[in-house]
Amino acid sequence: MLHALLAFAVFAAIVTVIPGLDTMLVVRTAAISGRRPASAAAAGIMSGCLCWALASALGITVLLTASRVGYDVLRWAGAGYLCYLGVRALWRHRRPSTVEDAGPAPVRAGEAYRVGLTNLLNPKVGAFYLSALPQFLPHGVAPLLASTALAMVHNVEGMVWFAGLVFLVGRAARVLSRPAVRRRLDQFAGLVFIGFGVRLAVEGVHRTSA
Repeated sequence: MLHALLAFAVFAAIVTVIPGLDTMLVVRTAAISGRRPASAAAAGIMSGCLCWALASALGITVLLTASRVGYDVLRWAGAGYLCYLGVRALWRHRRPSTVEDAGPAPVRAGEAYRVGLTNLLNPKVGAFYLSALPQFLPHGVAPLLASTALAMVHNVEGMVWFAGLVFLVGRAARVLSRPAVRRRLDQFAGLVFIGFGVRLAVEGVHRTSA
């Protein structure tokens, strides 16, 4: 069991530090709203990952992967929500104004946590766990117990990584707190959200056509 945990820890660490939507979300939240909301967003992200991991262990994601309707419902819901977040971020800065000089409005921890849970609407997260976890399950250990342990390893590594990001952003708070910088960061995050939403939708179309 220990060997499986260590092997998965190395694999999960590599996956965790690869820049992506989750990293952008935490960095943006930390720069605009501060450490507490950013930590809440990270907790939401990892909560969603844990739910998907447990669902994979219970076989739920097997059904989602096999069911085109179930997969498409989650895919379009996730893509739509990501695009909504991106459009909302861009819409706030559609034209210069004295009101916007203060930069984007910060969010509370509860809202940041809910945004972090967006990956519950991304079946690709479930597909990742469904394909990765079985390769590290040790023999002689109950699959549910082993999968939960592996998922917790990923969660701990994710929270450590995000905590480091929040700390680094906090150290650069003087620069990132400038309204112009926060505005540009918000606009960039909006483009990233839309890009990932479109990518999720397009990849689902390719999967269906294949």
